[in-house]
Amino acid sequence: MARKRKSKNHDDHVDESWLIPYADLLTLLLALFVVLFASSSIDAEKMKRFASSFNEAFDGGTGVLDEKSSVPPTVSNDSLPQGANTKEENSPNEELSGLQQKVDEYISNSGLHDKLQTTLSDDGLKITILNDVFFTSGSAEVQQVNYKVAQDISKLLVINPPKQIVIAGYTDNVPISNANFSSNWELSSMRALNFMKVLLENKELNPQWFSVRGYGQYHPIASNDTPEGREKNRRVEILITPSSKPSE
Repeated sequence: MARKRKSKNHDDHVDESWLIPYADLLTLLLALFVVLFASSSIDAEKMKRFASSFNEAFDGGTGVLDEKSSVPPTVSNDSLPQGANTKEENSPNEELSGLQQKVDEYISNSGLHDKLQTTLSDDGLKITILNDVFFTSGSAEVQQVNYKVAQDISKLLVINPPKQIVIAGYTDNVPISNANFSSNWELSSMRALNFMKVLLENKELNPQWFSVRGYGQYHPIASNDTPEGREKNRRVEILITPSSKPSE
């Protein structure tokens, strides 16, 4: 009679003790990664969120990263209130706006509303002067009759800090050809140059801040089809730019 084989009543035991140190190693590596990442972050709020997530993941308590982290919070420039700089400075347009008020006051007191006007834009403060204030037809010589107006304007241009100032001349589209000028280019350029010379008689103005341009009949501000439009196009413009660097 065959003997029955005695069957095993238990499974072979599998040793899983190696998983404990392996899990500890992974935990330490994760903690190191979080610390390095949080230390390099400039956002203190983000640091707190990572610390909270890490503590919840491991036993739900406070651990290597708690709310008393040694990483100091940093304050971004965006969080600073306006005007918090130790030295407040007016923006260029604010400075030019103050200058515009002075020029407008001078225009009002002198009764020159129909001859001078100011415009403030991103390009700077523009003072527009109709040509017949300073020049006769076909001439680039500044008239003595309104010489004082040019001198008064020069005093208004004494700014601290100084700004770049561009003197530009313009004409209408009526061709010119005489002994002095062969084109409107030359006439407009010479008018701007002569007007600048009068301004620079004021020794408080530094010539290095000034430049001259002549545009001839180009860049009109009104139609050349009417006498009134042509009169507006014959002009000299003073552009005071926001730049505080002298022209080269």
